[in-house]
Amino acid sequence: MAPSPEALDLGALVTAIEDFNTHFIRLPSVRRLSFSTLSVLHTLARRGPMRLTDLTATEQLKQPALTSLVAKLERDGLVSRRPDPRDGRAVLLTLTEEGAQIVRSRHAERVTRVARLVEHLDDDERAALAGYAAVLTRLTEIAARLDDQKPDEQMSDEQKLDG
Repeated sequence: MAPSPEALDLGALVTAIEDFNTHFIRLPSVRRLSFSTLSVLHTLARRGPMRLTDLTATEQLKQPALTSLVAKLERDGLVSRRPDPRDGRAVLLTLTEEGAQIVRSRHAERVTRVARLVEHLDDDERAALAGYAAVLTRLTEIAARLDDQKPDEQMSDEQKLDG
């Protein structure tokens, strides 16, 4: 029998995610890249080409700092700019092949790291982890949808999710 929603300890869940991320997010890197640099590369890899203004909303950096970072990424050959086909005045930022390779390499390193950890789990824990992966994916989808909405739309959608 599944636990009731009231039995879900969200504080413990968040702490577990934070603790896991403390170990998981920090990977050794061949190139010394800042967390902000890696975040921009991963965002572009996941979401595709983006305008600088849209990237500002995801990266928790003020526009001048992000503009400077993107200029450095462009000089380093990790990001390129191209005209936005929907608006000729705007520019889209895209990953170059070298930028995409960094993201793929870091993903592969993480898969290897998690595989070593999963080896220490028993069969029941592995089965539970498979289910958690699906739930975390669903939560990520919900978060992305809510993040893309205006605040007044969020409230009604959050109420729908509760109901």
